[in-house]
Amino acid sequence: MNLLPENTDTVLSKLETLILVPALNISTFMNYCTIESLSSYHSFFIVSSVLIAAAIGISYPLSRVFSKERYQRNIYKYALTFGNFGFLGNAIVPIILGEEFLYTYMLFCLPINVMCYTWGIGGLIPKDNNKNPLLNLINPTVIAIVIGAILGLTGIKSVVPPFIKLSLSNLAACMGPIAMILTGFVVAKYSIIKLLKKPLVYLATLLRLIILPIIFVAVLLLIKIDSEIIKMCIFAFATPLGLNTVVYPSAYGEDASTGASMALISHTLCVVTIPILYTVVTTFLPN
Repeated sequence: MNLLPENTDTVLSKLETLILVPALNISTFMNYCTIESLSSYHSFFIVSSVLIAAAIGISYPLSRVFSKERYQRNIYKYALTFGNFGFLGNAIVPIILGEEFLYTYMLFCLPINVMCYTWGIGGLIPKDNNKNPLLNLINPTVIAIVIGAILGLTGIKSVVPPFIKLSLSNLAACMGPIAMILTGFVVAKYSIIKLLKKPLVYLATLLRLIILPIIFVAVLLLIKIDSEIIKMCIFAFATPLGLNTVVYPSAYGEDASTGASMALISHTLCVVTIPILYTVVTTFLPN
């Protein structure tokens, strides 16, 4: 209806990445990151690292099925490796499991974040523009995690003024709703009919939302991994295809329609797949 300017998605994206997500990270790590919790959750790092390494390994042969063109293949490679574990995962974990589990989830996602901002983003930047991928780690999301961890581990959080803590908490609460509005604006720039007429995107969505997470969860169940880790795995790997496959191709003048189609189809279907998958998996977990 053109009620808001065309660049609204750009504004919301900056609001998310520069303010809301960093506020969420600082608040969560400041409150829950302690020496005791780190020593208790070392297994989360190990399992997450193994899973993301497996996801990357699987994405190489699978991406060749989707495209012969190098850059499009990189888009599918990224999509098959990383779900929307950040914006969407951070929004639904507190609702389903409780706010105290958000820190646990963020710890679980740290290795995924590292690979996303290095190997993942590096593949979405055209070869001529791709610099040292390690520099991608110097971003507001990671910096906020470091600040929050320092405040939590050193105990400095006790001297942080209450109004700052409240401001961070309130900003963090805006992250989920704004992320969903942002998704709508990104998708709305394209023809819905054309976005729905991409058969390969449906296959990628099936792999992202159902097949790959089921494989990972089944393996974890077989080796009797802690049930809390299995729940974290669902939210990290069964989330829909992320928006970076739209943002980065657009920024460098590449075709972003594949990423927009992924966002539209996978975010719509995940409303059904995530609750079903979570319900089915939790029935196999010990009480």
